[in-house]
Amino acid sequence: MLTQERVTEILKEAGVLLEGHFLLTSGRHSDKYLQCAKIFRNTKYSEELCAALAEKYRDAGVQVVIGPAMGAVQMAYEVSRALGCENFFTERGEDGKMTLRRGFAVEPGEKVLVVEDVVTTGGSVKEVLELVRAAGGDVVGVGSIVDRTGGKIDFGVPFKAVYSAPVTSWEASECPLCKEGRLELVKPGSRKVK
Repeated sequence: MLTQERVTEILKEAGVLLEGHFLLTSGRHSDKYLQCAKIFRNTKYSEELCAALAEKYRDAGVQVVIGPAMGAVQMAYEVSRALGCENFFTERGEDGKMTLRRGFAVEPGEKVLVVEDVVTTGGSVKEVLELVRAAGGDVVGVGSIVDRTGGKIDFGVPFKAVYSAPVTSWEASECPLCKEGRLELVKPGSRKVK
């Protein structure tokens, strides 16, 4: 079993856990940011973290692991490898909505684990859940490497994470880092700010 100390060590070694002044996708500001894409630069980190997540769903009968592109493509692969099942990903269509393409299809009754590298608001996960349910899939759970919600999100199925990191954030007008004016505001993520 992977300890929280080991997970923290991995996140620091991989350069995932960043400190500074960050603009989050929500438009809020924070003094910490988790750049989980860096986990997948080195298989020694991704294999260990994804195997720990897979272990949490070992007895759920998972037949396919699905993650939203881009952040969870490699993650879905690693978790499915640890579970010994198939994997694929969703991606945004021209209308901006999550969709299954490339011949991927959820079969009615198929047991699905939805994964995401980091869950903050759960927006992408909720879109994937809707897509899987609309196809008749049986969602057995949601898994993430990092839960930034502080356990305050309900997907209607079990939600398990390898690491929980509640984020302190502020509205831009209330940000103490902006008021201090000594740290440049950085937007490290790939998604547009709301």
